[in-house]
Amino acid sequence: MRLTEKPERLRSLLRLVIPSMALVYASSARAADITLGIIGPHEYDLPVDFKPFNVLVQYGDGNAAGNSYNSVGQREARGGSHTWSGMTKYVHFRSFDAIPHVGFAFELIQSESFTLADGSNYGGFGPTIVGPAAWFKPNAHSTFGFQTFMQTPVGTRDATSPNYWSNISSFIFDYEWKHFSFDGDAGTVTGSTKHIKGQHSYSPGVVFYTNLRFSWKATQKIEPFLAFDWQNVTGTYDNTSGHYLDNSNSREIAMGPGIMFNISKHVSFTARYSHSLEGRNTPETNAYYMKFVYLW
Repeated sequence: MRLTEKPERLRSLLRLVIPSMALVYASSARAADITLGIIGPHEYDLPVDFKPFNVLVQYGDGNAAGNSYNSVGQREARGGSHTWSGMTKYVHFRSFDAIPHVGFAFELIQSESFTLADGSNYGGFGPTIVGPAAWFKPNAHSTFGFQTFMQTPVGTRDATSPNYWSNISSFIFDYEWKHFSFDGDAGTVTGSTKHIKGQHSYSPGVVFYTNLRFSWKATQKIEPFLAFDWQNVTGTYDNTSGHYLDNSNSREIAMGPGIMFNISKHVSFTARYSHSLEGRNTPETNAYYMKFVYLW
């Protein structure tokens, strides 16, 4: 695939970045964000049978919420947080003549974070995330695939380190109409046992999530969209004491509008706002997101 091809294919290239996931270095009941909540429209509008190319992406999001949801789903004016996070990502895309009509990508992602709440004021690099994705096109208008990533257990400080390995895997899909598009994912996050010297051993809860994006192709340059995110986390198990931690399971549903700008052949920018519709044992989402993409 060449950058001299028709404009609609170029726009697709700018949108085909496999997304990063929200960091899971917070406890299961206090997750910082819904997994893969950063994705935008056309995130899985992916080509096949193309020449290799590269993409650099900078994600950013901030959550400024003073509320949280308790164990019965009531919103309380406490337990919220002000957090900022970013992800710098390099992606290499390629296809193989020996495996026709299938696309592949490999990602290397470095996360960053900053927290300001309840007297806390700290930041640093979080875990590093790596992994592949593969997809095919059932027809000219749709894409279906699978992605899986490994997240390392450490960041530059204890507060940004989960202290256990985790795997983030999901099925991905996209369908394109003339004036609209619909895409998303559904998957899980599973973690290894968490060991810290002198402390109890824990098995992190399993995360189930889905992210859906419905967009309107208003013009070649501007595309408004609506985002829906859902996440459910099972309880954390204390292996040393032999029981689940109280209120360690959580769930959340969030929704909000956004807009994507196709600035040029090689550059796009996406912005979005999201707010919780309901939750349990989790800080309220009152968040804004951005994504900058450069393709070469």
